[in-house]
Parts: sequence; C-alpha cells; structure tokens
Amino acid sequence: MQALTWTPSRTGSTLAGGVSESVHTFVPFASFQNQGALAMHEDPNKACRPLDRNRSGVVISEGGCLFTMERLSDAKSRGARIYGLVSGWAINTDATSFTLPNEERQAQAMARALQQAGMTTDDVDLVNLHATGTREGDPVEIRALRDLFGGKTGPLVNATKGFFGHTLGAAGALELAANLPSFEDGLVHPCANLEDVDPECAFEGLVVSKPVRAERMRSILNNSFGILGINVVLIVTRYQGAHP
Repeated sequence: MQALTWTPSRTGSTLAGGVSESVHTFVPFASFQNQGALAMHEDPNKACRPLDRNRSGVVISEGGCLFTMERLSDAKSRGARIYGLVSGWAINTDATSFTLPNEERQAQAMARALQQAGMTTDDVDLVNLHATGTREGDPVEIRALRDLFGGKTGPLVNATKGFFGHTLGAAGALELAANLPSFEDGLVHPCANLEDVDPECAFEGLVVSKPVRAERMRSILNNSFGILGINVVLIVTRYQGAHP
C-alpha cells in the first residue's frame, strides 16, 4: 500500500505529481483556439465553467503539485503525516480521435481502477471529474459515469477546474490535492461557476453552489482524461489510523 505523505522521507520514497508553466507559451493557446475549445467570457473569473449550459471551453492556467509517496509501513514508522492511501489506478487509450473522448473507454478505466482496488461502485464516496468545460468533453464524461453506476444512486460528484482552470500536466495531482481535505472535515467543494447545469451534464450527487457535507468520506475517484484518448483514473482512500 502506498501512502501520500508530505514530510521529507527516507530512501524508498518517490515524488509524484506535475508542474505546468504553459501560460507563457504560444502552442497550447494556438492549439485550443484552432479547435474552437478556448473559453471566452467578459469576466475572466467566470470563463472556466465546467458542466454549465453556457460553458465555452478551456481556460489554460499554470500550477503544480507534488506528493511524497512511500510504503505505508515506512510512513507509519517515521510518524509521517498521511494524507491518503493510493488504493487503485488504471490507464487506457481509445485511439478514437485526436481530441474527442470516448465514453466506453472512460467507463472501462474507472471500472478497472475499482477492480484493482478491490472496490465496487458502492464504495466510491466522491468522484472528481476531469471536466474541462468543453461542450464535447463534459457530456461524454458524465455519460461514462452513468454507464459505470448503472442508474443507481451514486457518489457525490464535483469538478475543480472552475476554480483555477486547466493546468494541463499538473491537473490530476493538483485537483486531487484540492479534494484531499475532504477526508479531514467531510466537506466536498462545489463546482465553481456552475450556475445553470447543462441537462446533458446532470448527475445525481453533483455538488453545486456551496459545499456539501458527505455522509461518509472514505474514498475519492479522480479522473484525468487527456487528448489522444489517454484516460487515467486514480483511487485514493482515507487513512484510518491515528496521526502523530
């Protein structure tokens, strides 16, 4: 079992995460603009609005996040602050399109991560969506979620990019970090700038407008879906032991 910790560690640990400084480069902007996927809004603070009926695309931003990963036994022996346990993961590609996602393969990636973790959909308490704010991508991810949960009552669901945009290579790690505090206080942050939910993006459990206190908070399923059909899913569970 791998633990996500923060304090400096000994041999046997590794750093995992990502950093993006894309806002000073031309290529990402030109690429998204040519695809018609770059968001526009008179108020820059509201430009990134995943799942909203009036979303217009991606807001490219920069940021970074690194975790220390180490064996749970090592983290416990040195009294490290443990933020969560990496319990399952999966990666696949669909080769359907350079940019357009594939609902079936996204659902398969989530199912595979659950299988590896020895969990079922009933064990998922929070899903953090990749949800970039594009008209094509957001509904596909929601349909994949519906496929996975089969119409039954699902977990709480949120998206993080509305707060700080799409940090590209840092997105998965940074968005997971934004949700890990839910293990401590049971509060799940809402989807920022989600004022009018697109019917195609509606899902029971979607957290809108204000934080929601979860009935239980034991696990987070974190989606990171990129261009070229690369789908990555990470499942992190709450550490049940005592902290120093």
